[in-house]
Amino acid sequence: MKYISTRGGIAPLTFRETVMEGLARDGGLMLPGRIPDVRRELVAWRKLSYAALACEVTSPFTDLSADALQDLVMPSYAGFRHPDVTPLVRVGDRFILELFHGPTLAFKDVALQFLGRLFESVLVETRAEMNILGATSGDTGSAAIHGVRGRTGIRIFILHPRGRVSPVQELQMTSVLDANVFNIAVDGTFDDCQGLVKAAFGDLAFRDRCRLGAVNSINWARVLAQVVYYFYAAFRAMDATGASRVRVTVPTGNFGDVFAGYIAVRMGLPVSRLILATNENDILSRFFNEGVYRIGRVHATLSPSMDIQIASNFERYLYYAVGEEPARLRALMADFTATGVLRLDSGGNGFLAAGACDRKGTLAAIRETYARHGYLLDPHTAVGVSVSERFMDPREPMICLATAHPAKFPDAIREALGQDLARHPLIEALAGLPTRCDTMPASVETLKAYVAARTAGDANG
Repeated sequence: MKYISTRGGIAPLTFRETVMEGLARDGGLMLPGRIPDVRRELVAWRKLSYAALACEVTSPFTDLSADALQDLVMPSYAGFRHPDVTPLVRVGDRFILELFHGPTLAFKDVALQFLGRLFESVLVETRAEMNILGATSGDTGSAAIHGVRGRTGIRIFILHPRGRVSPVQELQMTSVLDANVFNIAVDGTFDDCQGLVKAAFGDLAFRDRCRLGAVNSINWARVLAQVVYYFYAAFRAMDATGASRVRVTVPTGNFGDVFAGYIAVRMGLPVSRLILATNENDILSRFFNEGVYRIGRVHATLSPSMDIQIASNFERYLYYAVGEEPARLRALMADFTATGVLRLDSGGNGFLAAGACDRKGTLAAIRETYARHGYLLDPHTAVGVSVSERFMDPREPMICLATAHPAKFPDAIREALGQDLARHPLIEALAGLPTRCDTMPASVETLKAYVAARTAGDANG
């Protein structure tokens, strides 16, 4: 499998080259040259364990041997706290896919436990080192840090918007004191953080000198690892109901998780509707309903990981939406950069749908789900559950992705229910831990100087 850039300005790369490259050198995002059709494999895959299924789903996209892939995948999920890794739970007339059983209680763990091992494997093999630079709106940062802390040949620099992540999310990052971990609080929004990362990668001389690597979902391996749980959940929902197709609702801000579902459908997974759910930062839902992608002001919400206006993975979807024509994609992105507006007549797609949910709807979904079923939703998952109500079909089971454990957002749970019910021992263990974090303005020159000063030596100490 060879990989290409959405903007068509680089020669095709291998899987390992793509993983280490992160953002394409022409400013685009990497995609597989073709998407394999796996419809003939679905019956054989249906009863596999999560780890075994992960090997099968990801194998056609890699240049790894079966044994090498297995050696990476199996330990990546051995530490998850549920034997199913991503269990599917029936809650009323929906299924909830619990993606929060990893070390940081968020769906990002599913991909980043794998990616950390993959990075280390390639670096050890090539006797190289990498300095990961990433931005987070909350969950990516802690999951990435826990995926690479202490790993050979790797430093990690994570930017988060100062005061705009939950206290728990901040603690999960800043309480990691390993020598190869650097936390940076940026005076700005997540979009500012993401812009700084892309600008640093865009300076190719700096990128090469500091040996930068990407851990955000701009890295294709992140998306690929997330494709797996769409298959896993769909198989189990169909087995439980006898249905031949499913519907899936995905709370999203950066479009990475829902794009993984989009790839699964293109591979042949029988999903009739893939529904993206946004909070008040509804740029994506407006696009899929109106065909216009227009930057607005970032609103602080109960679901901070979705408080995003510029979704970094959206370009991957646009590449397919414009008929896989890089020149047309480049023109669209240039217009968007210049004007903050992108128009596409065919904004929607036959199986893609979208909806938004505000604060009132989020709190109502948490209250009603707990009152009726005794099940606690985190605010991001509540956005998805609320939006899914508009797309239910009794003939097809609805799967809602639960992207984080509610204990990460105790204030939202307390506001919804009037009780302090959101608890988890991993969260409680954070209380009183020492922390380390630096603060900086939203300046790419300041960021580059910070990274350069800390990458002059050997990452292995």
